[in-house]
Amino acid sequence: MITLKQLRFFDAVARFGHFGRAAEHCAVTQPALSMQIKELERELGVELIERRPRGLGLSATGQEIAGRAKRILTEARDLADFARHRASVLSGPLRLGIIPTAAPYILPPLLPVLGKKFPDLELHIRETQTQSLLGELLDGSLDLILATLPIEHPDIEASKLFEDRFLLALPQGRRIASHVRATPDLMKEDRILLLEEGHCLRDQALTFCHLRRVDNIDTFGASSLSTLVQMVANGMGLTLLPEISIDHETRHGGIHLMRFAEPEPKRILGLAWRSTSPRKRDFNELGKLIIASH
Repeated sequence: MITLKQLRFFDAVARFGHFGRAAEHCAVTQPALSMQIKELERELGVELIERRPRGLGLSATGQEIAGRAKRILTEARDLADFARHRASVLSGPLRLGIIPTAAPYILPPLLPVLGKKFPDLELHIRETQTQSLLGELLDGSLDLILATLPIEHPDIEASKLFEDRFLLALPQGRRIASHVRATPDLMKEDRILLLEEGHCLRDQALTFCHLRRVDNIDTFGASSLSTLVQMVANGMGLTLLPEISIDHETRHGGIHLMRFAEPEPKRILGLAWRSTSPRKRDFNELGKLIIASH
């Protein structure tokens, strides 16, 4: 009989591509993990893993079964979540993923409220870029993510939290009349400082500014808004900042902010989860708390 343990071990091998790392992830010895994989192959009557000169890989059948195993494991987790959380809201483990351009500004006011109002909640937070969060949400590693909407995927549902407008950040010494509003044309002759590739905020800024040229765009190594703010403060260029970051990122001064002309550029932040998840009541409650704390 095929067991969830066997599928979990096989899923780990498929993800890590290495028996040792998969065993470490599953907190078992490598011989124990290998034995369970062999039992699974025997039960299914197929070879799942091929030993190759450069390491191991999945057979064609193994790739198909890996996808099916992932779906079964996700369904099993959702089933356990349904039984565990049906009687109470925001209790037990909750694995939340959040993008780096939102985490430093949303979490500080939110976490104390969560701890006080829902002491039985065991919150685990993962901060990384959107594409990684989506992959981990779909494979069941995360229960919920906070990211920029829309997210278009047939297996994901989402709920809008709020709109987050962008402002233009300039060096403190570069003053412009208070009645003037920023426009994309204002930025064309300046060096534009943006986050490195992979950040959705970078793509949104490029789209808004209609920037097709790359000679005045600098994304070299900037992985946080704090770094961009310091670069602007030291006269290295201009950047766009989301409104939720302003209080935090301007506390040391050094920059001047301008509102954009209508229609102001903005992003929509929201929560997203697997459509099969039974914890929508938890997610809706968390969304209300985020809006209230924001």
